Amino acid sequence: MAKDRYAVMGDPIAHSKSPRIHSRFAEQTAQHLEYRAIRVEPGRFAEAVAEFRDQGGRGLNVTVPFKQDAWVLADELGPQAERAGAVNTLLFRSDGSAYGDNTDGLGLVRDLTVNHGFPIRNKRVLLLGAGGATRGVLHPLLGCEPGEVLIANRTASKARELAMLFSDQGNLFGCGLDELAGHQPFDLIINATAAGLDDRIPELPEGILAREGWCYDLMYGDRPTAFVRWGQTHGAARSLDGLGMLVEQAAESFRIWRGIRPETREVIEALGEG
Repeated sequence: MAKDRYAVMGDPIAHSKSPRIHSRFAEQTAQHLEYRAIRVEPGRFAEAVAEFRDQGGRGLNVTVPFKQDAWVLADELGPQAERAGAVNTLLFRSDGSAYGDNTDGLGLVRDLTVNHGFPIRNKRVLLLGAGGATRGVLHPLLGCEPGEVLIANRTASKARELAMLFSDQGNLFGCGLDELAGHQPFDLIINATAAGLDDRIPELPEGILAREGWCYDLMYGDRPTAFVRWGQTHGAARSLDGLGMLVEQAAESFRIWRGIRPETREVIEALGEG
């Protein structure tokens, strides 16, 4: 019997751990499927999706830089994608329609609260960056009722615009990175900037991380990222990368596709061991 086909599309994609993750999920849940990584050239996303569907593809994960393109292609949007303006999971239905949702924020929240036991409620949270990664995590993060969330971005107007878009959900503000000096320390600092791709971090003022505060980088790698190292040298109680978030958001995608949510802890541990 032919296996159901799934894939992740992005550029770059060679580094993706998603095929390993979903292969383990399929084995764990006895699901008959195959999953691969597909590099797509800029401007060819819609064409690549159509080819994949024509070849019997059942669903896709979507990563940088195509999450907004995927949002446009979806015929129906889930609540997370609706607010984020971006889609990282596509389900191709038997009636020919495409359902799109965004599991990034759910993955982040689950990794922080369930896997690591960080209580977000009433905490002061600093989000670095105002791009698609931040948009993808804001809705679930604000749903945990933090005391305050500040979005800080190199271009202050983008941070303030994003804060306005989500202001109905809680105590949310935006500012420029150069305006952070003098702010009260934060209990949790999340790095959602693209600087991590080049192993860099935004310049942060001394004292911005609260005593016993946590750091979390949405990026992950085979060695500690620049922001994880920053947290380690600035007294963070925990300084974490985004590997757990990657696995948790993948589990949410798997649930959308297959109707069953796999266990994640053993997969996170296996990936962490290399």
